[in-house]
Amino acid sequence: MTPISFSPWDMFLNAGPVVRCVMILLAAASLLTWTIFIAKSVELLRVRLKLQKAEKALEEANTLDLSEEWTRGNSSIAHTLVMAAETERKRSADIPDDSEGLKERIVLHLERLEAAEGRRLLRGTGVLATIGATSPFIGLFGTVWGIMTSFTGIAASKATSLAVVAPGIAEALLATALGLVAAIPAVVIYNHLARQTASCRAQVADLTALVMRLVSRDLGRTQMLMAQGNIVRIGPQARDVRTVAGE
Repeated sequence: MTPISFSPWDMFLNAGPVVRCVMILLAAASLLTWTIFIAKSVELLRVRLKLQKAEKALEEANTLDLSEEWTRGNSSIAHTLVMAAETERKRSADIPDDSEGLKERIVLHLERLEAAEGRRLLRGTGVLATIGATSPFIGLFGTVWGIMTSFTGIAASKATSLAVVAPGIAEALLATALGLVAAIPAVVIYNHLARQTASCRAQVADLTALVMRLVSRDLGRTQMLMAQGNIVRIGPQARDVRTVAGE
């Protein structure tokens, strides 16, 4: 009697078409999980480094214009935040005495940019949650189907020996094992990437606070110059009184 091999590869080759398709699907899900893990880990590492560099630049900048210049070469969201604040300030030049309203409009714009960045950082991680939640049940489906096939074969051959049904059951149980192999890393990796993403989102929130600090500082300087009489209003523009006198 030829001995039956119970290696995973031989059990895969000897499995029925449905169980084999389940195994292939679970193997593809596991491969996708590790691909997402490597890609997102590299992406989040680069994002953290860029955000740290941008945060240092905004900490050292004294004005919004200077921060725009220092973050211009940074491909992170920092330059986008600064430009959004600068754009809103220019658009509000015709309402110079509305400092609080200007701050509110800038905050609303920056909050939307911050939320969009958070969604971008989470992109791809939802697949991990789906794999972690569904893989055990997909594997269980393959197991149930394989056991049904084995018992059907027993009934057809009218053999009651365990040696007849054991290979089919072993092949079916391999589907459950593959389901767990795909699900467990997916859940662990999802939680890990969620923590890394939360850290990056906190850094983006810090950048938003730094931009608002620069906006508030610039507005404070403008109000101080107006109180000292060094700025006069001509139409929508604020001009230094010394420049007007020179003209």
